[in-house]
Amino acid sequence: MEKEITVTLNGEEKTLTVEPRLLLVHLIRENLNQTGTHIGCDTSNCGACTVLLDGKSVKSCTILAVQANGKKITTVEGLATAEGLHPLQEGFKENHALHCGFCTPGMMMRAVELLEKNPNPTEEEIRWGISGNLCRCTGYNNIVLAVQYAGAKMRGEKLPSTEPIFV
Repeated sequence: MEKEITVTLNGEEKTLTVEPRLLLVHLIRENLNQTGTHIGCDTSNCGACTVLLDGKSVKSCTILAVQANGKKITTVEGLATAEGLHPLQEGFKENHALHCGFCTPGMMMRAVELLEKNPNPTEEEIRWGISGNLCRCTGYNNIVLAVQYAGAKMRGEKLPSTEPIFV
């Protein structure tokens, strides 16, 4: 039996009729056409599907769409504004933290929550904070640099030099 739900996706309210078994990741990608949220492992291990649900990072392959009823969903598409890229998006670009890009949206969404809770994390806190998201391309060094860059920018501090590590 289908159910009507209303979600706010990247600031825009949407009402849809969905099957109760539909996963949030499929709602986002297939019903709402926001393909920045990636489907990686289908087991919640990789974090490629991470989005913010009412400001908390969640793996959208583990949440039913009906559980998001009445909630605010932010995907990577919702980070940039009319003024430009979000500091994390800029940090990933400036620090060459993208590589293949498959994990990038999930990493960014996880890092958004991390920086909201801790605007000045240490390298160890960043590594721990993103540990639930897997990147198969890097040793995470440039991702850590990108988060440090974004944190500094969001705090209004001088941006760290962007000397990415190439492995």
